[in-house]
Amino acid sequence: MTILLYVLGVLFIALGVGVSIGLHEIGHLVPAKKFGVKVTQYMVGFGPTVWSRRRGETEYGIKWIPLGGYIRMIGMFPPRKGDEPGTLRVSSTGRFSQLADEARQLSLEEIKPGDEDRVFYKLPVWKKVVVMLGGPFMNLLIAVVLLTGIVTLYGVATPKDGASVAAVSQCVVPASEAATKTTCASTDPQTPALKAGFKPGDRIVSINGQPVQRTSDVSRLVRPRIDQATPVVVERDGARTTLSVTPIKNSVQQVGADGRPVVDSSGQPVTVDAGFIGISSQAPIAFERQSPTAVPAIVGEQLKATAGVILRIPQKMAGVAQAAFGEGERDPNGPVSVVGVGRMAGEAASGDISWIGGPNGINPFVFLLSLLVSLNLALFVFNLVPLLPLDGGHVAGALWEGLKRSVARLLRRPDPGHVDVAKALPVAYAVSSVLIVMSVLLIYADLVKPVNLGG
Repeated sequence: MTILLYVLGVLFIALGVGVSIGLHEIGHLVPAKKFGVKVTQYMVGFGPTVWSRRRGETEYGIKWIPLGGYIRMIGMFPPRKGDEPGTLRVSSTGRFSQLADEARQLSLEEIKPGDEDRVFYKLPVWKKVVVMLGGPFMNLLIAVVLLTGIVTLYGVATPKDGASVAAVSQCVVPASEAATKTTCASTDPQTPALKAGFKPGDRIVSINGQPVQRTSDVSRLVRPRIDQATPVVVERDGARTTLSVTPIKNSVQQVGADGRPVVDSSGQPVTVDAGFIGISSQAPIAFERQSPTAVPAIVGEQLKATAGVILRIPQKMAGVAQAAFGEGERDPNGPVSVVGVGRMAGEAASGDISWIGGPNGINPFVFLLSLLVSLNLALFVFNLVPLLPLDGGHVAGALWEGLKRSVARLLRRPDPGHVDVAKALPVAYAVSSVLIVMSVLLIYADLVKPVNLGG
């Protein structure tokens, strides 16, 4: 059953990714056709074609590699200034000039008699911007619709008073070794909490008869009771039960009056001998439904966080490389590939992540929808980067064309004509190469050192 749920989780997210890509391309397709541009292909995926059908002048299809998609509009690149319509100078020298001329030649070959005014480059600036922003804004719309459903029908995680068990340590480890020791040896003693039967998600009601109203109460009430049998009332699956645990003497990190762990000037933990049972606590979480008016602020926060990750891509990718080829751990808030997203979906659906499912955890289906929200927000923000071949690069070219024409009108100069986007193709090839390298690195890292969301 666990394997079946894992596969279903992966298939769900794969379908969601495919639908998101398909709708992104529809965001380009609909305004392009509306503005009269001839679109010869609409494809989801890359590589060999799996299936396709022609409807009118457009071929619709699916390709083998589901890592993107495209629509093919004729006349993406204008002829060079001074060239006769339908002709191309062949005297270009230099590799970059040749690349641009080859792209123009291919663009010209797509233009059939009667299509001369149905080319993309002849669109007014604002129409070019609408066509190119249609894809990213479709991803934003998907994210907003899904997020609205989640926060209004299911709710937003909201901390409550009290404390619940976040994790149960398997063995006794002194605070001085906790940062470096990640696994238990067979000779390590079990923690009192493990022996007493504590489980992640248990809500701690009282310790030795004293009510627990916040997470700091747990350590305050446990630490003085070295070698003393202590009754702990917990609520599990809606029923209360009393567990008997005997804290042992252990070297633990000192906690300040504000409830935060204390460190010295060098950043090392300040330790004291105190009672220890081997649990980490967190504030209980309740999912509270929100009004639709709360959605814009939530979307804004998530967009800000997504943009922050994308702006720090070089730093984040360095961390991914160190984790993939070294001993470091992956950043749970860092970038992942579609392989990593699929793995998260499978683990969430199969119950392999402790804080997903159960009475105190997020619903697995809602978590899968949240993954799709994050994916679509990332597609929206990333495609706005003003570099070819991304949509933002075409938008930047259109805006530059509009600016040049506006300046020319103000100065009463001749119309400078269409911006030659083909000249930026070397940049597009360089960006594409970087994206391919990043994708390969992320896929490798997601296979050998996946992001750990908590077992």
